[in-house]
Amino acid sequence: QVQLVESGGGSVQPGDSLRLTCAASGRTVKNYSMAWFRQAPGNEREFVAGIGWSADDIQYADSVQGRFTISRDNAKNTVSLQLNNLKFEDTALYYCAAKSGIVRASVNPYAYWGQGTQVTVSS
Repeated sequence: QVQLVESGGGSVQPGDSLRLTCAASGRTVKNYSMAWFRQAPGNEREFVAGIGWSADDIQYADSVQGRFTISRDNAKNTVSLQLNNLKFEDTALYYCAAKSGIVRASVNPYAYWGQGTQVTVSS
C-alpha cells in the first residue's frame, strides 16, 4: 500500500510560481510511475504531468507544457511539480498519483492517490 501526501499549494497572482511536492510512504515508489492531475470545480480530473520510474519518460499536458516541470527523487520517495507563469486557468485542486508500469495520461490506471493541494491563481 502506498500513501501519498501533497503539499505546497497556495494562493498566488498570475505570473507567480509554486512548487508542489508529493511525499510517498508505506512503500517505496521508485518503481512506480508518478503523475500530477488537477480538478477544477465542475470539471473532470485531468492529467497535468507524469514521470516514469527512471525519469526517462516524462509527459505533459499541452496546457502546461513549457511552464510546469515534473521531477522525482527516488531516494527521498518524493515527486515534485514546479509551476511557473501561473494563469487563472491553473486554479484547481492538484492531486498526486502513482501506478505500476508506464506513465498514462488518464485517471483510471492510477491505483494510489493523495488528498490534493489547492492552487488558486487570482488577482
